Amino acid sequence: MINVLKSKRESSRFQILVEIAAHQPNLRQKEVADRLDLTPQAISEYIKELVAEGLVTTDGRMRYRITKEGVEWLLESAAELKQYARAVMEDIISHVSVWSALAETDLIKGEKVSLEMRDGLLYANKKDDIEAKGITISDASAGEDIGVSDLKGLISLEEGRIIVCKVPRIQIGGSRNVDLDLLRERVSGYEMVGSLGIEALVALRKIKREPDVIFGAKQAVIEAAYHGISSVVVSVDEQIPGILERLESEGLKYELFDLTLT
Repeated sequence: MINVLKSKRESSRFQILVEIAAHQPNLRQKEVADRLDLTPQAISEYIKELVAEGLVTTDGRMRYRITKEGVEWLLESAAELKQYARAVMEDIISHVSVWSALAETDLIKGEKVSLEMRDGLLYANKKDDIEAKGITISDASAGEDIGVSDLKGLISLEEGRIIVCKVPRIQIGGSRNVDLDLLRERVSGYEMVGSLGIEALVALRKIKREPDVIFGAKQAVIEAAYHGISSVVVSVDEQIPGILERLESEGLKYELFDLTLT
């Protein structure tokens, strides 16, 4: 097993070094302790070890910096983790998992097929220029669902784009204070549009665009993005902070537009 997974100690050293690299030179040991579920005393001892080994330097005033040797150790450990994770995904999980896909052509059990994601759905076909491959577990006619196991390679998928449109709450005009031309422009060309709040729903109806999702729109656009589908969520302003926080926690890219008339 790779070093950083051999023991809690090695794992903690790795995580602390990551924290130092991310927040140098000012490191709040208590915050690190809370994040890693360790005591501040333990964090202090680990940092002393890292300094003694030349992986970290300090000026003695609670200011720490990662050294060149520390960066090299961190990169080597991260590379080992990445290689290990890839092996788990490709060589282990792929053998025990069965993926559901849509058959694009007639297929027979035990046939080698290629897999590709389009419009949020996984398709099984016989294209030679696709990296992801698998083995069918049953017969299927074109258009039917089919199970595919022994996945090899990576399924190419580009995350969907998320457009967040802010409309004013009713206290400051609601849908009457929305730039409808700009709203129409923002939703144009998007297959999926969600709304949060009565004000957002009415604004969309004023441009004759019924939303595809009203309840659970926040989760819907996240799931759509992960499946490569771009979408728009039109939301009353008081819901915007929660939406943006969720998108940022998921690591998804988004664009925010304020549709309030000026």
